[in-house]
Amino acid sequence: MRSSTVLVAHPGSELYGSDRVLLDSVIGLVRSGARVIVTLPEEGPLAAALRANGAEVIVAPAFVLRKRLMRPSGWGELLRTGWNGARSARSILRATRPDVLYVSTITLPLWPLLGRVRRAPVVLHVHEGEASAGRLTKSVLYAPALAAKRIIVNSSFSSTVMTSTYPRLALRSEVVLNAVPGPSEAAEPREDVSDGLRVLFVGRLSPRKGADLVVEAVRLLDARGIPTTLDIVGSTFEGYEPYEEALRTAIADAGLGDRVTLHGFQTDIWGFLERADVLVVPSRLDEPFGNTAVEGILAARPVIASDTSGLREATAGVDTAWRIAPDSAPAIADALVAIAERWPDVRERVESSRRAAADRHSPARYQATVAEIVASADDQR
Repeated sequence: MRSSTVLVAHPGSELYGSDRVLLDSVIGLVRSGARVIVTLPEEGPLAAALRANGAEVIVAPAFVLRKRLMRPSGWGELLRTGWNGARSARSILRATRPDVLYVSTITLPLWPLLGRVRRAPVVLHVHEGEASAGRLTKSVLYAPALAAKRIIVNSSFSSTVMTSTYPRLALRSEVVLNAVPGPSEAAEPREDVSDGLRVLFVGRLSPRKGADLVVEAVRLLDARGIPTTLDIVGSTFEGYEPYEEALRTAIADAGLGDRVTLHGFQTDIWGFLERADVLVVPSRLDEPFGNTAVEGILAARPVIASDTSGLREATAGVDTAWRIAPDSAPAIADALVAIAERWPDVRERVESSRRAAADRHSPARYQATVAEIVASADDQR
């Protein structure tokens, strides 16, 4: 892609799952020889990482479609941010004149449409799999994909949800599993866990992600006389602050203040995984994939994950992954007990799981694949 300019639009600047995947996409594009310009709605750790890897960054207002904006109470904000986001996007497209527009996630619905108007081929990267949404909602969410020339989808589950809404999108779509970089060196699990399991949750603090379920599992184990500690790494989306407050209240009411610690958002999670014995990914609702579960496997740790949607794909073939019924704290507690009882066997098998995941989610392979797809869209101008 030498001499080509790729404009990349992304809805945030943190370093959660889709942010890290976007970073690998950009690294692949930069290595292909393209000039890469990334537009973000704010400064943050992702912006710094993008610049460090050779991309230019433009911070400008953006219209990001959040669920709260689809309720009547959010329509005023939807109109205001939609107008400002459209003006900003048009200005950036005029100034950069991209050969290809790469839009990361369907939560930026204006970008594919405006790119089509500017006759820039659009590559849309779909990270979402909203199977539980109503047909009308899905029709609205996936409509911008109709303006894309090529579509990258992060899982077969996400692809099925999208194409069940618009079947003709299948011909321009390709499933590309997320790149998930592992730690530079995976520390071996502890030899003995008789003093109690060290449990870790990593993710957004929201009802959907289910951190409260892990807190309740720790309480249940405490009632059974099984000592357990829990580290929670993550922060809330704007508007979800009451959930974090309720989580802190539940911890205090259960008398777990000395065993459950909230660490907030952390750029580097590997130190937490190294100190942990088990990672729990307890999502209540469908997940398009399961980057966090893969990170746990890459850190050579057993993983407990909800038996649903993309989390099944993320843990497929991994014999150190326990799948449990969604929205069930007792199921999490039982799985933790089972892991502790089988610890010597689990400890022996995590390395083979780690090697398989490292091959399946190779960043180098992912980066090259994304660059090839974007280049093909450029060739089809």
